[in-house]
Amino acid sequence: MSQESILDLPDLNRRRLLKGVGIATGLALTIGVNGLVRAAVEEPKKYGGDAMPGGLKADVLVFVSISTDGIVNIVAHRSEMGQGVRTSLPMVVADELEADWERVKVVQAEGNEARYGNQNTDGSRSMRHHFEPMRRIGATARMMLETAAALAWGVPISEVEAKQHQVVHKPSGKKLGYGELSAAAAKVPVPARDKLKLKSSAEFRYIGKQNTRNIDGQKIVTGTTHYGIDTQLKGMLHAVVARPPVFGGKVKSFDASAALKVPGVMKVIELQGSNLPPLFHPLGGIAVLASNTWAAIKGREALKITWDHGSNASYDSQAFRKTLENAARKPAKAVRNNGDAVGVLAKSKQLFSAEYYQPHIAHGTMEPPAATVQIVDGKCEAWACVQDPQAALNTVAGHLGFKPENVKVNVTLLGGGFGRKSKPDFVAEAALLSQAMGGKPVKVTWTREDDLHHDYFHTVSLERIECALDAKGMPTAWLHRTTAPTIASTFVENAKGGAPFELGMGAVNMPFNIPNMRVESPEIPAHTRIGWFRSVSNIPHAFAVQSFVAELAHQAKRDPRDYLLDLLGPARKVNPESISDSWNYGESPERYPIDIGRMRHVVELACQKAGWGRKLPKSHGLGLALCYNFVTYIATVVEVVVGDDGEVSIPRVDIAVDCGPQVNPDRIRSQAEGACIMGASLTLTGEITFKNGVAQQSNFHEYQVLRIDEAPREIRVHMVDHGLDVPLGGVGEPVTPTIAPAICNAIFAATGQRIRTLPIRDQLKA
Repeated sequence: MSQESILDLPDLNRRRLLKGVGIATGLALTIGVNGLVRAAVEEPKKYGGDAMPGGLKADVLVFVSISTDGIVNIVAHRSEMGQGVRTSLPMVVADELEADWERVKVVQAEGNEARYGNQNTDGSRSMRHHFEPMRRIGATARMMLETAAALAWGVPISEVEAKQHQVVHKPSGKKLGYGELSAAAAKVPVPARDKLKLKSSAEFRYIGKQNTRNIDGQKIVTGTTHYGIDTQLKGMLHAVVARPPVFGGKVKSFDASAALKVPGVMKVIELQGSNLPPLFHPLGGIAVLASNTWAAIKGREALKITWDHGSNASYDSQAFRKTLENAARKPAKAVRNNGDAVGVLAKSKQLFSAEYYQPHIAHGTMEPPAATVQIVDGKCEAWACVQDPQAALNTVAGHLGFKPENVKVNVTLLGGGFGRKSKPDFVAEAALLSQAMGGKPVKVTWTREDDLHHDYFHTVSLERIECALDAKGMPTAWLHRTTAPTIASTFVENAKGGAPFELGMGAVNMPFNIPNMRVESPEIPAHTRIGWFRSVSNIPHAFAVQSFVAELAHQAKRDPRDYLLDLLGPARKVNPESISDSWNYGESPERYPIDIGRMRHVVELACQKAGWGRKLPKSHGLGLALCYNFVTYIATVVEVVVGDDGEVSIPRVDIAVDCGPQVNPDRIRSQAEGACIMGASLTLTGEITFKNGVAQQSNFHEYQVLRIDEAPREIRVHMVDHGLDVPLGGVGEPVTPTIAPAICNAIFAATGQRIRTLPIRDQLKA
């Protein structure tokens, strides 16, 4: 796909729109600007984290246009990284619009907050925040088409109805296609929001249905899509960067003479790093620019650089584990304190405690970071695989000294994101190099080694939980110390202790029916860049909590499922603020209370579908884990087989998913399957270690991901159907945290060996 075709939507002029004038040859009806958004989309901002619930900001906003040939163009304003958002959000619009999906064209939005609202594609919130606004946009367009047809026929609006890409006059059977109506519809007043008629669930054509065509599927399979790494511009230079091996380091001196002798190498440029905190700034280093990427890589290998490694040169992850352990064993700042856990623990005669360790992990996206930038006549244009195009735009503008309106960020497809590509440091690198080369187009490509050495790593963590137990083995007091460098250190220098959003991911918001609950967060320094990763702090918290619950069940000689259900207690709704969770994934605590009934149901459903309690062959085991995650409820049962050589195989996984309404069931299923495989990979093999401040893993032979023969052989996803009776939850992230504890609990059931340190790797071979 050419660079022109992947992004172009006619640039709509507000004045012309308000006059109802067509904006391009054959393009007549445009929906989404000013009146539409105010009337049909806007809600007061309180929760949700975007410009408004739905993420859509008022004023010059364009989402739907219909050309005279009947093609419906729908803008996708979120980034596509395999989760299917370029299908699912336009599909919602198309359904309410009564558009024929085969006559829909999806157009990718550039980064433009004024037009599209918040475009940061993370937090499993694209559908959660945009389902209702996209429905309203589609319904508004449909009603304007119906009004235009009624006016053309001189009949009451009650006699016309939009059906599958045309408007029908019900008494006479007369029909007009959307293309025929587009010019007239552009002149119709936008209906007020309280006059909109949304479809009932029974009328949905695509929403909630299986097998809606993935808008990008065929192009992905045939290799004709456009990823960030695919961008080609005339006269483009290719660049790679030798970055400081240690976070916070810088160049002391360098010799580029040998690099400049490599055929194809054209220029060597020093990039200045930024002072802490790291934010989204480039790390600095020495860039090699060449006529092709291979020449740039060979030129980089020929560089002679002397580094000042800075204050993190002594960072050793093995030694740092001792730091975490020491902190986890001492009292720290309480971030939740219901009852008197400390007092009960001090007096109890029956105590149980355990510690759980998870190392740094890297995102390892199949497409490493890549960006191309050119500067022409004082205006900068970028093509990049970014999750947050607005952050990219602002970061580039800041580094170049440009006004934001003079920077354009074109969003390509992403070959995976998982949170890494929300941080646009690689786009700033390309922009600075283009500026240094007089505006020539420059593409920066990160190699896999660059990607693993210089990631915004998922934080290392050590979780310690202590319990006082009654005569039946049930907790009367619970103390959880969550000990990890914080993501806040990326934004605030020397930030320590868990941020509210980290603590609200399975630590403070654990709604167990225990009278005395206390959570503490020791202050731990960061020695590398820390970033959000798919499901973020839910991963270490769920590993610890769900493993610990299974250990308590074993101590009490009880079935782990029954014990977990007893810990949850009776069905009820818990206000997150009552248990010190002021964040609640950015959602209203009234609209999104923690629903214990839904928690119990996914546990029961996953166990039922997995055949919990069935007789298993020797060396087989079943493990269970639960997680409330991005306002979605997940329970997973994993079956494992542990061979005589200690190798773990996974014949089957059963996942119960309660995410509220199922807008695109195919994508929910695929997201759960992908998250399961990713979670298994992190559990069995994923680890980044540091020695002398340097990440020790360089490629997939060292930072291993599951091979196809190691992946679960069968993943069964069981979705809870609520219709539209509850609000939407997230989908992309919630399954991941349940996999590690479910696997480890299954290993214990199969072998009697308890795993408390990830990854498992060779622990069962001892």
